[in-house]
Amino acid sequence: MALEKFRASPKSTQPFKTGNRERRQKLHITRKKALDNTRRDERFRRRREEDKDPSLRKERLRKNVPLTLERKRVWDDLDDNIGHGLGVSVDAERLKRQKLDQDDPLDADEAHFIQQEDAESSDPANDRDSMIDSASESDGPSTKPSNPPKRHKSASERATSPTAPNRSTNFDLPPSALTTRFPTLFSTTPSLPKTLITTSLNSTLHTEAHLLTTLFPNSIYIPRSAHRRSHKYSLREIASFATNRAYTSLFVLKEDQKKPTGLTFVHLPAGPTFHFSISNWVEGKKLPGHGRPTDHNPELILNNFRTPLGLLTAHLFRSVFPPQPDFQGRQVVTLHNQRDYIFLRRHRYIFREKRESEKSVIGPDGKEVKGVEGIRAGLQELGPRFTLKLRRIDKGIQRASGQEWEWKGRMEKQRTKFQL
Repeated sequence: MALEKFRASPKSTQPFKTGNRERRQKLHITRKKALDNTRRDERFRRRREEDKDPSLRKERLRKNVPLTLERKRVWDDLDDNIGHGLGVSVDAERLKRQKLDQDDPLDADEAHFIQQEDAESSDPANDRDSMIDSASESDGPSTKPSNPPKRHKSASERATSPTAPNRSTNFDLPPSALTTRFPTLFSTTPSLPKTLITTSLNSTLHTEAHLLTTLFPNSIYIPRSAHRRSHKYSLREIASFATNRAYTSLFVLKEDQKKPTGLTFVHLPAGPTFHFSISNWVEGKKLPGHGRPTDHNPELILNNFRTPLGLLTAHLFRSVFPPQPDFQGRQVVTLHNQRDYIFLRRHRYIFREKRESEKSVIGPDGKEVKGVEGIRAGLQELGPRFTLKLRRIDKGIQRASGQEWEWKGRMEKQRTKFQL
């Protein structure tokens, strides 16, 4: 009887007000308990149903995806004249596919072949027998329209739909306008890079500059003079000095309050000049379980550079690393783009046997990769780690920064539109 006396009625869940403070507190507690009991009963009921039918759990987990900025991402219209493509958020792969559709329909069919296979494999209707489907469709007239109108998915629909995993950058998709505007960056004959690293005037970042020489192969650090009677060489004079000595790239590390805050990248001999901001700088010796880097040329991984500006940035970083890595060193440098932030990490990897408590390698489709069931890859971070964000691209090599620029950040006010 005591339980029935204090059991919450359906009316207790209805919000209403009262002037008595103590009664208002009791009503709030009673209403909260009633709502908790309702949620608990609903959770246990869903669990019982999912135990009977596991497909309900898979469908719920597939739809229960948070609505993040990546899933809200919007693209510019491909029909507009994008020019050289900088500052326009378009997918280079879609742009290439649209050009194939206009030029040659046969090549377009080949470009769509892989995507059609993925769509068919993910369609649950294809799991049924095709003869049964065709027979059922032939029994009566079809009520579906022949050409339904295309409708763009909303942000919530894009969040509940399966998304493609992080994929590596495809270097075969640069627009022709970019290759003609920056011919040295999109050169088809790779050359051995040679990098000169220096700092801003009166800088104290000598240790950080030496760490960059271990990160970028075939690089050297030359301290910038800070004597009051010495000549203050400008960036243009340093670039001319480096070009005469067969350097291909120039890095200028900037600081604020004795911390690295910026990195200026000059592609020699004639530019362009890229300005990056640096955040979250962590030296390798401060990382737990870190390793010591060797002099081997690392492998390079570039992820999620999809727009024309992103492809230009990816080609810039590719020009700093040798085209042929030293696989004996087992070192890899990863540049991962996410929300226009470039996360740089360096690891050493090793292939070992899988332990009993570990899972097998899972592919992008969520299934185990065949052939490597008993193999796992171990990673050891070497450092340094930091985050880059592209701020501006200047034309050529200028006397004063920002006089003429190809692209400048902070011009897009829409948070769901990314530039890289």
